[in-house]
Amino acid sequence: MVLQKVKRLAQEYRALTGKPLGITGEVAEYEAAHKLELELTAARQAGYDAIERRPDGTVRYLQIKGRCMLPGCKPSQPLGRIDRKKDWDAVLMVLLDENFDALEIYEAERADVLRELDIEGSKARNERGALGVSKFKAIGKLRWRRAEGKTSNTSL
Repeated sequence: MVLQKVKRLAQEYRALTGKPLGITGEVAEYEAAHKLELELTAARQAGYDAIERRPDGTVRYLQIKGRCMLPGCKPSQPLGRIDRKKDWDAVLMVLLDENFDALEIYEAERADVLRELDIEGSKARNERGALGVSKFKAIGKLRWRRAEGKTSNTSL
């Protein structure tokens, strides 16, 4: 599978250079779509990365942010920029292990994300629209977690 080859290449690149290859966002989008049965949008779709069609007929537009959690990393690592001005309903945070495999997926509603981004005191939050992993976990809900030897899906 192509994705497995890319993941291995990224691991080798990180081992060789100490730097990320820059595939985290794309892998996070794929993992979220696969684990939560979402429809990915076309590349460069303004505002959201995926569409969720729920059994009750509602449709939700989701931004997806990914973070690779290397062993020994700080839980306050920042996520990528969350665009407040675009249309979206919620943000998914996909946490990946050192092999770029999904560990957990959290979801935070738009109102909660915007409220957190507006709290004064952090340049990263206020100007760049970036939340840390631990802060996102605090305002979000767990949607999916990898279990030992199997996967689990937690519905909202």
